[in-house]
Amino acid sequence: MNEKRFVIALFGIALAAVIGYLAQRFIAPLTVSVFLYYSTRRYFKSLRRLRLPAPVRAATVLASLAVPLLLLISYATVLLVLETRSFVVEYDLLDLATTNFEWLDGIQRIPEFSVDGLYAAYQSGNLTPFIDLASEHASLLTTLMSGFFLNLFIVIIVTYYLLIDGRHIRDWLLRFDDETIIRAYLEAVDEELESVLLGNLLNVIAISLIAIAAFIGYNALVPSAVEVPYPALAGALTGIASLIPVVGMKIVYLPLTAIAALPVLIGGADQGLLVYIVGLLLVAAVVVDTIPDLVLRPLLSGENTHVGLLMLAYTLGPVVLGFYGLFFAPIVLVVGLTFADTALPQLLGAEEESGLSADQMRLTDFGVSQKRSLWDRVRGGEASARDRI
Repeated sequence: MNEKRFVIALFGIALAAVIGYLAQRFIAPLTVSVFLYYSTRRYFKSLRRLRLPAPVRAATVLASLAVPLLLLISYATVLLVLETRSFVVEYDLLDLATTNFEWLDGIQRIPEFSVDGLYAAYQSGNLTPFIDLASEHASLLTTLMSGFFLNLFIVIIVTYYLLIDGRHIRDWLLRFDDETIIRAYLEAVDEELESVLLGNLLNVIAISLIAIAAFIGYNALVPSAVEVPYPALAGALTGIASLIPVVGMKIVYLPLTAIAALPVLIGGADQGLLVYIVGLLLVAAVVVDTIPDLVLRPLLSGENTHVGLLMLAYTLGPVVLGFYGLFFAPIVLVVGLTFADTALPQLLGAEEESGLSADQMRLTDFGVSQKRSLWDRVRGGEASARDRI
């Protein structure tokens, strides 16, 4: 019997090693999947009120995330192309570019960013340099695109099935319960991860709304020459940038302030309008950046996880692990702190703090028969009172 157990244990270790190796190769999309699962699980549960089956609810959750994100990316891409084209045409930068980049020699003018404009540019050979460049680097482009879509596919599939079958994974883990230690630890980790990661998503949404309102309000009060371009898009990007540690929203509103100042600096406008640019910088730094960070982040950082440690995890995670460390480090922090707070004291034999004095009686001090007799006496007193009435 012991030999069979030993063989089964070896097989289990080998199987765990293979699964761990595969998980390590795809650690980035798996980490993002866990982040999305805990960020959207409460929303997924709230859809039960509509009496929708679990697959429909999971698809609704993913569509609620994917559709706005795709629209935002598409909108930003179109605006970037259009604004770049206008900037190149206005300042006559095409001649300078063709002088420094030989592969641009065949381009006579910037094509219109429309179906008809791109088709006409293709017929006239104006897109030939771009096509040749893409052909020369086809292998690199194919690798990048295939890797992106593979990771995206993994994120969608894993998040979808975590939403549907997450409770089954939890029940399986609880089968290994040992004197309630594992159960208490897993339940505490589950609740804290949901609180922290959902807080991140709510923080992004709140900051996006605050930034949009701040930029639109600024545009309503200032001359058109110093307005914020596309305030709704700028606000949404500011909210998303709040996930990035240390620099955060600054990577959006500092360039945005510079762009708003360009008409004054190089367009010949009144230099006195720079006062409004300073006002924009103050609004972005105080109203959009500082106040939400001081007010919202402590409220949305979880029940037990220290805000400072969480910020440190967001800072060091990307530095050590790369992009996915932005999601992986907070998860590891929550798992570790919850273990130290929940399971470790019990493993070391520490008694739970009950909040009672040493001579104060506890419910566990009474036996079952005593509790039953007390309950019977209460019920008997109620019955006699009814009889008297």
